[in-house]
Order: sequence, then structure tokens, then C-alpha cells
Amino acid sequence: MTDKATGPLPASVLEALGRYDTPTICNAMEIVAPERRLIGYTTKQLVCPFPDLPPIVGYARTVAIRSVLKSSLAPEEQSKRRIEYYEYVGTGHGPRISVIQDIDGPDVGYGAFWGEVQSNVHKALGCLGVITDGSIRDIPQWASGFQALAGSIGPSHAWVHAESFGGEVRVAGMTVKSDDLIHADQHGAIVIPLDVAAKLPEAAELCGRRETPILEIARSPDFSLEKLKAALKRSAEIH
Repeated sequence: MTDKATGPLPASVLEALGRYDTPTICNAMEIVAPERRLIGYTTKQLVCPFPDLPPIVGYARTVAIRSVLKSSLAPEEQSKRRIEYYEYVGTGHGPRISVIQDIDGPDVGYGAFWGEVQSNVHKALGCLGVITDGSIRDIPQWASGFQALAGSIGPSHAWVHAESFGGEVRVAGMTVKSDDLIHADQHGAIVIPLDVAAKLPEAAELCGRRETPILEIARSPDFSLEKLKAALKRSAEIH
């Protein structure tokens, strides 16, 4: 039976994943799902104003926004759409991460959907952070502890509005569907298939053990090429 409070995976799995940074999770993914070595993660640099925040792990809430063109909806329909959007963001498996694609094409980032108000509202709705190729603003007033990975930082929201939500989006090279499990930190983000999520912590530990002998000799004042070769051999024998 699915636990509605934590989603299809136990909270303990999400907590375990959160102990590792996103590059380590990517390394671990190469072990448990080698077919995903070239897919499922951000491939373009995103701005992270809060690099010291810990990794976030949660289920995606997907949105497409635009800001160059004014919404074609009447004011009352816009208000209704806004409530429906917040209902979508604030319900379902938790914790949640907002994943927003800016569909303004060459004008991507023209207007910021995210700032003081939206970061605080989304935090209150159960989100841990946002991943977007659009722009953000109000950095000093941003919700405390709410992570952000964004395409840019800008001053205005222009005509920004949610064009659609709940569908598939693509942000910085990463394709995301609603309820996908996301791991993110200052480096970027990755989609974690639910069927391999529980295997990743053990694989991450294996990656660490394999790196240890190499790092030890690389950081040693007695470093030599011969010692590096021996360390590489020891690393390859760790399983």
C-alpha cells in the first residue's frame, strides 16, 4: 500500500538519499542503472544562490510558465487557474520539489515567477525547493531553507504566469514528469527511477570506498606515480 504521506517510497529511503550530494548520486546511478549514464540529469549550468543548503530529495511538481505574453484568460479564469495550480502543488506525494520550464524560447528568463512571495508560499505548501530554467528574484527575502536552481536572476516578473501544470517538462537538459523522484543540490539535479532508489545509498558507499585509496595517495606528501598505480589497482578490486 502506498503511504500518502511519504509517497511510493519509505521516508527512510529519501532520508538516506539526502545524505549524499548529487554528483555522488550520479556516480551511484552509473552502477545501479548504467543505461541512464547519459540521461535524466541537468546538463546545463544553473544558478544556485544558496550553495550551502543540503541536498533536497522529493517528488516533482511540474509547471510550464511564460512571461513575455500576457495570459489570454479573463481575470476570473486566471484566479481560478492560480487556485488549481496551488492545489496541485500542495497535494500528492511529499515532500515535493517544483520543476518549472520557461517556454518563452529566446526570451527565457524574461520574467521571474519566483521571488519572496512564491518561495514562501511553495515552502508552506510542502515544497523543498525549485528547479527552473527561468529567472528568480528577491534573493535576500527568499524563504529560509528553500533551495533554488535557476537559469538566471532578474528584477521583474513581467507577465509571468503558469501556462500549464502536471505535464512533462524539460529543464536544463533534464526531462521530468509529475511525481518523478528528484535529487538536487548546488551542482544540479537528477531524476531517480523509483525501482532503483533504494539501491543508491549502498552504491554511493561503494563509490566512496573505491575513491578512498586514490584520494589518500593523491593527498599524501609521499605521492608518486608508482603509488598512484598501486592505489588504482586497489580501488579496482573493491566491490
